[in-house]
Amino acid sequence: MSAAASPSEPLQRARGLLRIGLARRDERTVLARLRQEGCLKARMPRPDPGGWTEIVTMNSSGGIAGGDVLDSAITLGPGARASVATPAAERVYRALPGSAAAALATTITLDAGGAVEWLPQETILFDGALLQRRLSVRMAADSSFLGVEQVIFGRTARGEQVRSGGFTDSVRIVRGARLVLHDAIRLGGARGEPIADALARPAVAGGAAALATLWFVAAEAEAAAGLLRDALGGAEAGVSAWDGMLVARILAPDGAALRRAVIVGLQALRGQRTLPRVWQC
Repeated sequence: MSAAASPSEPLQRARGLLRIGLARRDERTVLARLRQEGCLKARMPRPDPGGWTEIVTMNSSGGIAGGDVLDSAITLGPGARASVATPAAERVYRALPGSAAAALATTITLDAGGAVEWLPQETILFDGALLQRRLSVRMAADSSFLGVEQVIFGRTARGEQVRSGGFTDSVRIVRGARLVLHDAIRLGGARGEPIADALARPAVAGGAAALATLWFVAAEAEAAAGLLRDALGGAEAGVSAWDGMLVARILAPDGAALRRAVIVGLQALRGQRTLPRVWQC
């Protein structure tokens, strides 16, 4: 029988690295390079007839815990078009005392004429979870980016509240050579008030337990603002558009209501194109 691990022995943490390169070939977007290490994987279902390629990124570790490090980078060459999604909601579990926060970093680079949709499904934070998430987008002046992030604080069907833990989320978008957006959220943490208390404040979430942010940076972004406002008319949401960019924030009492609103919003911006297959499972 092997000896028990020492209490001071560091716990095993998940590590994942993903590098995806896409290129335009005639009317199709094809895989140019792929590197995947650790728990991060990528799969490509059948291409869309409209020339878009679907990519599904997966975390095979079965969830995220304190101290995990996941690093993804997606690069689209000139004229390439892709929708990137995840197969299901990602769960972020309670971190052990003294644990570092889980670190998730995604970098998206778009060359001239490229278009990408960043469409991960929900992230569910458990009580005591620690998560630092970063999305960086660097795009050519004539490229297009549509992205969404959804966060659910606790399993609302079970009446859970997220009180301890911390959540930091940042999004930076550089278009051409200019920083056009730096959007940051920080809730909880060692120096912050409990997350549930912060969410209850009218200036934060007014008691909502789920929130989403949607970004659209494209030549037609400002013109789409009215269409999105109409689509989200039944939801608690705000839409702003300026300088070739659209940003929407959506609040909901639970994950199911948030998902319905997000789907309606995405359908308004994506026209007749259906959402990735994994969203329909």
